[in-house]
Amino acid sequence: MGHHTAYFYFMKCDTHLCSRICMVTLVAMLWGCDGTATYEVRTEMIKVDSVSQIVMLHDSLVRPILYSNVIGLEHLPFYEAKAKFISAILPSILVAKHRIHNTRNRIEKLSIKSIWTESDSVYYSEMKRRYKARDIQDLKGRLVTLPNSVVLAQAAIETGWGESRFFKQASNLFGIWSFDANESRIAAGKNRSANTIFLRSYDDMSGSIDDYFEVLARHHAYRGLRKARLTTSNPYALVPHLKNYSERKGWYTRQLKRVIRQNKLTKYDRYRIDPNYLVLE
Repeated sequence: MGHHTAYFYFMKCDTHLCSRICMVTLVAMLWGCDGTATYEVRTEMIKVDSVSQIVMLHDSLVRPILYSNVIGLEHLPFYEAKAKFISAILPSILVAKHRIHNTRNRIEKLSIKSIWTESDSVYYSEMKRRYKARDIQDLKGRLVTLPNSVVLAQAAIETGWGESRFFKQASNLFGIWSFDANESRIAAGKNRSANTIFLRSYDDMSGSIDDYFEVLARHHAYRGLRKARLTTSNPYALVPHLKNYSERKGWYTRQLKRVIRQNKLTKYDRYRIDPNYLVLE
């Protein structure tokens, strides 16, 4: 996608609190705070030559490393491969979610701003077109994300826990198609109606997650999902609204629930980017 910095807003915490509690509090505030200082997330890029380069998750504060070329998981014991897969995917999920929250924050500010600049109007028009929104309220309703557990479960199913060719060669987690010959892409193994199918190729996995969230935001098939997300963060309540993501419909959503439950993925819903990687712009 060509960019690896996410911007958002930050509120100062009580200096008398211990630093660890302070950092956790800051992370909790990132989603809705309307402070004045702007911070950025400093991401790192790693093209994986060995799965030993994947930094394992040890607590809920995540180092924002964007991985690509993740190969070799199939040679590990299955439980170890799953842990490596989650550790490689989750930072990209968090970075992609920050990008969307940053966009929504900017749209929220525009919705209450009495006079727009020319750049405000251009930005709004671009976002409205990009997300196929009717108006600014509709646009805000489309700029939603899903709990980490749901995204992890879908990524696990769509890539076979990191064993698909699209994941290894293109950092494509969700089978996002390409219709533009000028963009980076790879050919699928199967054709449809004698036409070659292409899938997008990404610099890192966060780009694939960006496009995944955009698909959910743009298409009518996920209107119920977007509406439900505004009122709940319960992954098991949201998953049924993803039935149109697969031709398997109800079987697919039942599989998603099973993957979340069996792998205890809901614990990752509280994971956030480590505030040590927040830098004043």
